[in-house]
Amino acid sequence: MEVRLLAADEPPPFIEAGRQGRSNFVIVVDHAGRRIPRRLGDLGLPASELQRHIAWDIGALGVARQVAAALDAPLLAQNYSRLVIDCNRDPKVATSIPRLSEAIEIPGNIGLSEADAAARRREIFDPYHGRVRELLDERVAEHRPTILVAQHTMTDVYHGVRREMHAAVLYNRDRRFAGLVLDMLRRETGLSIADNEPYFVSDATDYTIPHHGEARGLPHVEIEIRQDLVSDDAGQSEWAQRITRALQDAELAFFDGR
Repeated sequence: MEVRLLAADEPPPFIEAGRQGRSNFVIVVDHAGRRIPRRLGDLGLPASELQRHIAWDIGALGVARQVAAALDAPLLAQNYSRLVIDCNRDPKVATSIPRLSEAIEIPGNIGLSEADAAARRREIFDPYHGRVRELLDERVAEHRPTILVAQHTMTDVYHGVRREMHAAVLYNRDRRFAGLVLDMLRRETGLSIADNEPYFVSDATDYTIPHHGEARGLPHVEIEIRQDLVSDDAGQSEWAQRITRALQDAELAFFDGR
């Protein structure tokens, strides 16, 4: 008998807005939510841990909503915690359902049966990425240009080490658009914008950019903002305006240079 994860009255696996937006941009947020399906309880963690960065990208959805609205761009965001299943990891990778996050053991993810793991993929991962594919397919059919933006945030302190950069621009095989975004963000004095640090996109650590951006040959960028800068409404608004300007200017430069 197939294991069911989400109850009928629980929220869907993704949030969607502005599907008919006129922009060339599509904004996705892989770690937007921190919900845990009721069936999983609290994964054996105290409530304080489920509010930390190990559970979600703090501030990412708030920034992405404002950027998408300003650009008139479609937005797709994951509703459930990456501790349930990481929607920016290939399900074949061991960290897809993490047993350890930073230094925290996740009791509810230890000793999972194949059926339980499959339910998480089937009811959370697959619908989210299926919806991204549908949206991108629709745009291809309508002959609409698309620039994929994956919005993330990063903790300001990782394993006790303070991160000095304010934000970062990430990419893998294709730097065409990401390099322009990096240039635009670096115009502002007083900001430290990292280039492929403290992370970089790879097939082993990422899913969204390799499968939806690179595989389709779409211009794309992954943006990380330090979480302490976007933990409240004021910070999210400030960074949304900054990201919007950078994306708009990079878009103009990208199409002018073709």
